[in-house]
Amino acid sequence: MDKKPIKIIPLGGLGEIGLNMLAIEYGDSVVVIDCGLMFPEDYMLGIDIVIPDISYLLRNREKVVAFIITHGHEDHTGALPFVLKEINVPIYATALTIGLIEAKLEEFDLLKTTSFETVRPREVVSIGPFTVEFIRVSHSIVDGVGLAITTPAGVVIHTGDFKFDQTPVDGEVTDYARFSEYGERGVMVLMSDSTNVEKEGYTLSEKVIGVNLEEIFRKCTGRIIVAAFSSNIHRTQQVFNTAEKLGRKVILNGKSMVENVRIAMTLGYLNAPEGLILDFKDLDWLPADNVVLLTTGSQGEPMSALTRMAMDNHKQIKVKKGDTVVLSSKFIPGHEKAIASMMNHLYRRGAEVIYEKVSEVHVSGHASQEELKIMLNMVKPHYFIPVHGEFRHLVRHGHLAEEVGVPSARVIIAEDGDVVEVSEGGAMVTGKVEAGKVFVDGKGVGDVKDMVLKDRKHLSQDGMVIAVVALNEKTGEIIYGPEIITRGLVFEEERLDLLERAKATVAAALGGVSAEARGDCLEIKEEVRRALRRFFNKTLERRPVIVPVIFEI
Repeated sequence: MDKKPIKIIPLGGLGEIGLNMLAIEYGDSVVVIDCGLMFPEDYMLGIDIVIPDISYLLRNREKVVAFIITHGHEDHTGALPFVLKEINVPIYATALTIGLIEAKLEEFDLLKTTSFETVRPREVVSIGPFTVEFIRVSHSIVDGVGLAITTPAGVVIHTGDFKFDQTPVDGEVTDYARFSEYGERGVMVLMSDSTNVEKEGYTLSEKVIGVNLEEIFRKCTGRIIVAAFSSNIHRTQQVFNTAEKLGRKVILNGKSMVENVRIAMTLGYLNAPEGLILDFKDLDWLPADNVVLLTTGSQGEPMSALTRMAMDNHKQIKVKKGDTVVLSSKFIPGHEKAIASMMNHLYRRGAEVIYEKVSEVHVSGHASQEELKIMLNMVKPHYFIPVHGEFRHLVRHGHLAEEVGVPSARVIIAEDGDVVEVSEGGAMVTGKVEAGKVFVDGKGVGDVKDMVLKDRKHLSQDGMVIAVVALNEKTGEIIYGPEIITRGLVFEEERLDLLERAKATVAAALGGVSAEARGDCLEIKEEVRRALRRFFNKTLERRPVIVPVIFEI
């Protein structure tokens, strides 16, 4: 029987950090690895989140047999509530990952209609023509896995997000043995996490943070406020351990923090002795040196718990002199200004702020260069495709593979939408499918396109002018106006002279329009737009959005 080629089609995550989604197709079956979101970049004005374009999956929905989720971070799970409405197939994932997904789907009323298959590391499942083994990896969230996907044409390994932590908090190290065994058998394609490819050496162990937190806690005489990602169960466990050791009580703050701790404790991934976690009402009687507040908001998000504390706008917590705030997370690119502003406000409240630039209070969950080399040497792939990173990360990871002996001709740098076909005869990009970013704004999914963002940017930079004119329907004479209203252009009360000149400009422009043209509303609107565009460009050197409003009476 002729073996069909394996098609590897990234739909997100190859060209950006986040938005992870990758389809593997063999014959008439497709499995989708991860289904993530990304948070908006600065130019995406008003956008809440970004999800992958799934046009290719929708055109081939009868082929899609499963979603396989490597771990519970939002950049790997966050698009599921939107995608499952269109493609409802079983989700394969580990217990904690499913617990986190279930909490999200419940918000969208999708829990009852979604099918889950809970898997364990080293478990092997058959999904259509694919045989999938789940391989334990260390990461900054519990229960992460890599994947060994066996097809009739060969084995594909996807590392998921990983690092080689020799002393993980839960004792669950990356499963070197299984990756090595597959390497000995023969691996057609390796797809490996590229996030930290620019960092030399090895990524520090999560346990380092526990030691540093204890040192910080011992020096604090007042309340301690720790801000961390709610999904980082290992970090949460270390805060619990340190608080217990030093006789402090823990109070949880932030919806996702409370929910994720509940899920992790229910499933047995997080342990806290009876009486360690108290309620908000206990703040009133607890001495300051007995309190650890574990909160969300480490990225300076506008409505987050920590930002509201920094702005003195939190109903239950007032930051005061003597408090120590520990930002135990990385600064996500694009959030630096918001985080800096939040820290400045915390200092104004009298707090001491500790963050990764002044103390080791965060370590990455991603492998650095030497670990990436180890993975390549264990798996010994015939072909290598870097994944999970911006384009420069993918290229540098490709160079790293060449350093350890993968021939450059067998390193494939793919981007979102590329169709990579792999067979015994070779591997190459053979085509392109529709891929990209779909913007979610409020309840609208995909209704904000690039042109809308361009308009929003235009409005934010140059403001808007509305010109209101009422015309006689029969004669075309001006009955009312022109009335000029501006937003984001000038302070109207101080520039009445400018607005009067703008009105005169519109009146003069309409006066020069022929009687025949005055009966055409579209022609009148365009004349008003042209006149005001020239006027404001000449007087202010600005190009506001011009909105003519014409009434015919």
